[in-house]
Amino acid sequence: MPTQLFTYWKLHKIPILLALLSLGFYYTFAYHLERTDFIKLITLCGVLFFLCYKLIQFEKWNFRFLLGVGLLFRLIFLFIEPNLSQDYYRFIWDGELVRNFINPYLEVPNTLIANQDLLISNADILYQGMGELSAKHFSNYPPLNQFIFALATWLGGQSILGSVIAMRSLIIISDIGILYFGRKLLKNLNLSPHLIFWYFLNPLVIIELTGNLHFEGVMLFFFVTSLYLLSIKKWILAAVIYALSIAIKLIPLMFLPLFLKHFGFKKSLQFYAVIMATLLVILIPFISSEFIVNYSQTVGLWFSNFEFNSGLYNLIKEIAVRFDAKPWELIKTYGRIIPFITISIVVLTTFLRKNQNLSVLISSMLYILTTYYLLATIVHPWYIVFMVLLAVFTEYKFPLAWSMVVILSYYAYTQTDFKEHLGLLAIEYIVVYGFLIFELFRHHGQKLLFRKN
Repeated sequence: MPTQLFTYWKLHKIPILLALLSLGFYYTFAYHLERTDFIKLITLCGVLFFLCYKLIQFEKWNFRFLLGVGLLFRLIFLFIEPNLSQDYYRFIWDGELVRNFINPYLEVPNTLIANQDLLISNADILYQGMGELSAKHFSNYPPLNQFIFALATWLGGQSILGSVIAMRSLIIISDIGILYFGRKLLKNLNLSPHLIFWYFLNPLVIIELTGNLHFEGVMLFFFVTSLYLLSIKKWILAAVIYALSIAIKLIPLMFLPLFLKHFGFKKSLQFYAVIMATLLVILIPFISSEFIVNYSQTVGLWFSNFEFNSGLYNLIKEIAVRFDAKPWELIKTYGRIIPFITISIVVLTTFLRKNQNLSVLISSMLYILTTYYLLATIVHPWYIVFMVLLAVFTEYKFPLAWSMVVILSYYAYTQTDFKEHLGLLAIEYIVVYGFLIFELFRHHGQKLLFRKN
């Protein structure tokens, strides 16, 4: 055994050292970083992205090694509360409500906290922790997410950290599932299975999902599992699993029209029917007329009242204010227009691309999601994780560049008024558009040139 270990060390010395160095940086990130320390934040992220690249470069065919280090990077965060996000306080609050048979879509924390009979563990801590903005709105997290929150609070007992550990464990398990089904899907698409490690080892994925407890990973587990099932022609089970993905995060709803061409009209209607039936079953415990009104209004607020890390909108706003436009009116107008543009892009992508092919279907999803986030008024860093996963199955890699520079948006958290730095946002979007235009020309412009010749 010592001889084998020595031989392994000799053959993999540099990757092992890189992995140990990464572990040290992730430990520093988890236990010794305040989100107001912007320089330390971007330095850690920059180094971790470089180390991620080198690890994949050296060991891309060594599945066990990369699986092991990816798990170790995640386990470092297991016993610590998130340091870059306060959303988990609302997750636990909602979970406590559901566990006590209170509908989180019908009651706002501001009202409930005044109730002396409220049976919520750590209610005051959760209420203060979630922040004023969250406390005055109904929950905007879909139903399956609510059940997961409830499960986490039950497993965590009356401990906030216990609930965090439960949620984090589920997110880590989901990432393992993404790795498993992602590799199988890559093989079915005749792509190299090692490409999934661009997701599994991506620092943004590890920090925002495992570290900050965002449930995109659980949604993506169901999503990629559904795509894999489609690749082996099990469309009914794929529809059920796809519905579970929507019931975690609503984003996959945007891709449903693409299946019209993938399946054909009759079969796609059957696919949609299975999805709708599954969603209705999940919705039953929460459904009411008030739920529909409250949830739609809460979700609508994010499109017409708030802004964060927006590219195009910030550019338009800077121009508009020079002509005496009022920002609070501009965002409402912009928020009403963007859904129509997004729907138009979805319709065009549905009927103009050959989505019968699964590879083309996935690239169409990436086109739609890219357009949506480039137009959106809110682009939180963890939103880009979905694009990172889609990119793994396509010829495009610009989402990897975006996952690296989106961390610049955290500058806003260093300011007491959360004021963004337009120069840093400009750098972020110059990089994103630069990579995007380069790849569009490389993959499509060259084809047009060859055709002309």
